[in-house]
Amino acid sequence: MSTNIESRQRDLDAMLALAPVVAVVVIERVEDAAPLARALVDGGVHAIEVTLRTPAALDAIRAIADEVDGACVGAGTVLRPGDFEAAEQAGARFMVSPGSTDLLLAAAENVDTPWLPGAATASEALALFERGYRLQKFFPAAAVGGVEHLRSLAGPLPGIRFCPTGGIDAASAPRYLTLSNVACVGGSWLTPRDLVAAHDWSAIEDLARAAVRLRV
Repeated sequence: MSTNIESRQRDLDAMLALAPVVAVVVIERVEDAAPLARALVDGGVHAIEVTLRTPAALDAIRAIADEVDGACVGAGTVLRPGDFEAAEQAGARFMVSPGSTDLLLAAAENVDTPWLPGAATASEALALFERGYRLQKFFPAAAVGGVEHLRSLAGPLPGIRFCPTGGIDAASAPRYLTLSNVACVGGSWLTPRDLVAAHDWSAIEDLARAAVRLRV
């Protein structure tokens, strides 16, 4: 295993331990980025994954990195090799992909930023583990078996811990968080589109506070 990957995985482990939930956010307007992130941080959620799904995403990452103390901002939906360098230059401290490919694996080794690659099956998880990725995104969590699927992987794959994402909400998250192989969960419910559009940052802060209390 590459010592660089091992070191980055340790860094990622610390980031995922900041709170039981990583906020997964879609930002349409750059001017919303800093106040949204500040609300999450004030509520106790420090790891914020800004998905690269909008033209504003990279600038949003840059704004959060530059302006919000306590935020650990990352880039999600990393799909192309070029996304790694672009996100790193914007200030992302971690990267997240829904899956993995040979091209993404190669690109991830050419940046200093930790990567959380996605897996949905035992074979995918094992292939990533062989490359040194003991921390993985489990996606799409609810659609591929959810808690029961993850529980079945814990025995044969004890060296892998997951951040399940996809179809998880405040009601289902605690069941995931009881599993020994779950480091945290990824959730978009902390930043509902209507609250962001209304700039209701206090409501988002309240959702973050509630999320921090989810781990039992």
